[in-house]
Amino acid sequence: MLTCFIRYHIDPTQKAAFEEYARNWGEAIPRCGGDLIGYYAPHEGSTTLAYGVYNIENLAAYEAYRARLAADPLGQKNYEFAMRKKFILREDRTFLKLASTREAT
Repeated sequence: MLTCFIRYHIDPTQKAAFEEYARNWGEAIPRCGGDLIGYYAPHEGSTTLAYGVYNIENLAAYEAYRARLAADPLGQKNYEFAMRKKFILREDRTFLKLASTREAT
């Protein structure tokens, strides 16, 4: 199992737009096969950092999931929404493997 961590740098004046974006992924990601942990918007401290976190079986499953997400009507709408509103200034994605349990090896 891999966990995908997405770090977003967002326009702090468009936090509400990011929250709408997050809610849309809250519907689309599970429907397309991702095990969504959650999307997190700024609350206290940094006004520009936000996160998305979900689990996926492996990188091959990730590629299939991404194809389903790109074909999903809400997924398409959400990508277009982000491009139109331009509230995401930067997006960094990394995949990590849980290392703190014996089952992780």
